[in-house]
Amino acid sequence: MNSLNQNNPVTERPAKRQASKAVSLGKRVMNYARDSILVNMRFLDVAISALELQAIEGTGGFASNGAKIYFDPVFLLKKYKEEPAFAVRMYLHILFHMIFYHSFRFDKVDSEAFGLAADMAAEAAVLELEMPGMALLRDEQAKTKLDAIRQEIGALTADKIYRYLKNFNVGAEERKELSVLFFMDSHEMWKRGEELTISLEQWKKLSERVQADLKSFSSGKTKSESLEKSLLEAVKDRYPYRELLRKFMVMNEDLQVNDDEFDYIYYTYGLSRYGNMPLVEPLEYKDSRKIREFVIAIDTSASCRGELVKSFLQKTYALLSGEDTFFRKMNVHIIQCDHQVQRDTKITSGEDLDFFLSHEKLTGFGSTDFRPVFAYVDELLKKGEFENLKGLLYFTDGYGVYPGAMPPYEVMFVFPDQGDEGPEVPPWAVKVLLDDEEMEGEG
Repeated sequence: MNSLNQNNPVTERPAKRQASKAVSLGKRVMNYARDSILVNMRFLDVAISALELQAIEGTGGFASNGAKIYFDPVFLLKKYKEEPAFAVRMYLHILFHMIFYHSFRFDKVDSEAFGLAADMAAEAAVLELEMPGMALLRDEQAKTKLDAIRQEIGALTADKIYRYLKNFNVGAEERKELSVLFFMDSHEMWKRGEELTISLEQWKKLSERVQADLKSFSSGKTKSESLEKSLLEAVKDRYPYRELLRKFMVMNEDLQVNDDEFDYIYYTYGLSRYGNMPLVEPLEYKDSRKIREFVIAIDTSASCRGELVKSFLQKTYALLSGEDTFFRKMNVHIIQCDHQVQRDTKITSGEDLDFFLSHEKLTGFGSTDFRPVFAYVDELLKKGEFENLKGLLYFTDGYGVYPGAMPPYEVMFVFPDQGDEGPEVPPWAVKVLLDDEEMEGEG
């Protein structure tokens, strides 16, 4: 005997018709939302065309994988009935996630904090645009929260909000309140292992197009500073810190078995033919590109906070302490300087680096002048302290006096990424913006 929930064709057909009707209505609502955005914000036309709509029943929300916007039609219609602006708001929120690259950085940092920061950044950009027919009941409360945070950090990009959540002692209860206030869509499809069907390079091109069209659309000025800053943050070039550190590697002989140039056939034949007498012995050295001599300069001025310095040193140490990075014998100087050289610590082994990170106290905290470090290194060179100094890493917030002449070694200025282009550096130096992804990654 068939029960009502066991494939009864009499009950199945109305249920299917109802579901089909919900899907049809849901698509109409989302298409209307898309058209509303295009009418008011023509600069988003190329980006919005990259996202297809797909209804999936029973999910209870919205999500995107970079190619499609997935939505639960029943949930959508319920929210649309409560607040007609919901569909437009959700569409624009997800679109901003994509053009701001939020999904491509989600698994490289603290994903819970970054997910909240991404939601807040997307909502900040939406609210500042003040597009007609897009207001929600919660907006006044959201604006009050965002305005208070803006007073602390400036433009509300995901990176800046993320640092605010991590560094300003935002507790679990406050984070929960912010999550309730700014939550819109699920970020489950952003996680590692979920294949994003549109690549970072494709979205970068789309974001650059949006940025260019925005300038034309707004005659060079838009009401949304958060939108402009988030786009600038998204499209700027990022160079992996690990790759740039390789500029400091030098070729030298390293005392270890050179497997690349050793013929095991003759070696094993000799052992089998003459007992314990191999025909050839392995070479005890090989040419390697490793770090042997360089300088790390730390800006200990009042504006360069201790936690930032510690994070930089820990990240640099994690990259440099791999077994294939350093020669057994090394000569590294860690120089602390504000407006004058405060301390020079010589590192000759991995153990020295470990001890420095665990026990060394930063000194200085005056004004910033980069020139004393370069003058001091020149003196070390004259004294024969270095045989082949490859380069100098200078970690700083960038507000100081640069030397006028190009030194006889490579120089890299490393700045904490503040969501902009960073300070200008002399043409002979490399500029690196070390963001949270770099600080917290495994290297």
